[in-house]
Amino acid sequence: MAVLSPPKPSTDEERTPRRIAFRQKRGKWDVKLSPYLYISPFFVLFAITGLFPLVYTAWVSVHDWNLLIGQGEMVGLQNYVDVLHQPNFWKALRNTFSIFLLSSVPQVIIAIILAALLDANIRAKTFWRMGVLLPYVVAPVAVGLIFGRLFADQSGTINAVLDIIGVDPVRWHAEILPSHFAIATMVNFRWTGYNTLIFLAAMQAVPRELYEAAIIDGAGRLRQFFSVTVPQLRATIIFVVITSTIGGLQIFDEPRMFDPSGMGGADRQWMTLTMYIYELGWGNQKSFGRAAAVAWILFLLIVVIGILNFLITRRISSSGTRAVARAKKKSLREAPPTPPAPTAPLAPTGVGVPAAADPTTQSDDLPDNGTTTTGRTR
Repeated sequence: MAVLSPPKPSTDEERTPRRIAFRQKRGKWDVKLSPYLYISPFFVLFAITGLFPLVYTAWVSVHDWNLLIGQGEMVGLQNYVDVLHQPNFWKALRNTFSIFLLSSVPQVIIAIILAALLDANIRAKTFWRMGVLLPYVVAPVAVGLIFGRLFADQSGTINAVLDIIGVDPVRWHAEILPSHFAIATMVNFRWTGYNTLIFLAAMQAVPRELYEAAIIDGAGRLRQFFSVTVPQLRATIIFVVITSTIGGLQIFDEPRMFDPSGMGGADRQWMTLTMYIYELGWGNQKSFGRAAAVAWILFLLIVVIGILNFLITRRISSSGTRAVARAKKKSLREAPPTPPAPTAPLAPTGVGVPAAADPTTQSDDLPDNGTTTTGRTR
């Protein structure tokens, strides 16, 4: 006979959930909040040194702000209108884009080529890789002084060499395009090695199996470079193009030190936008409001051109990757089908044909007529 025990009465301690200790709560907070605390110093410094000056410059650009008097009344967009009506602004804009194109485009192309050469199996790799970075270590002022003497109109080394080979001397400091070419040469001298090491690091991260597969397919060095290396450098190319765009549009040191006066030429032949900002704020006008307006115009130009460069480089790189993928698919479709491997015919297991006897299939209940179950005679 089964005896039923009465149900155990539930206590208040079982019904109410246990309270989480403060130590456990602190552990959960540590897991959730510690990643944000680790990355917070960057955002704090960016807010202090980047975001606040940007917002404050916008505030200054809508005021009549003088270097000596200080803040004046709010004028709205009048500073922008005044700047756009000044001829020197358009000269500075033209010079900035001209120097930017003459420096950034060859710089990226030469950097990729040098990185490919340094990535090859050459002797003294470390020496050559350190050598391309040496111009970046030189101070911009020293580079400006050296190249200013090289490209001097009267006693410059470049004109002396041109005179030896029978070419008329070039007026590097008087004409627009020669002065832009000389300043772009300074920029390329300093920054090509820096970008070369960035591309070299990206090339060393490319899987070597891709090059081995390309060699098996019969691709040469040039074909490997355009079909394997360049598509794998898509993200790096976008990064270098964007950083070169920002640096090229903000160029100041090289044109400032190109001549002793530092004003961008007698007719402002090579005055850039950053030099124009300096002239507005600390020159004869001493107008911080107009200087801040030009700074914001330059900021918007950099953002727009950076986005366009990002879209163009991503489209070119992705189109190259798609072309390689289409070529692979086409080669797979055009390849002849692989014939099936030949198989040996199966021999019938009849009378007179030897076959492997399975002892598990024999039974003692069958009559002994001189044959086994597989047809093999004894």
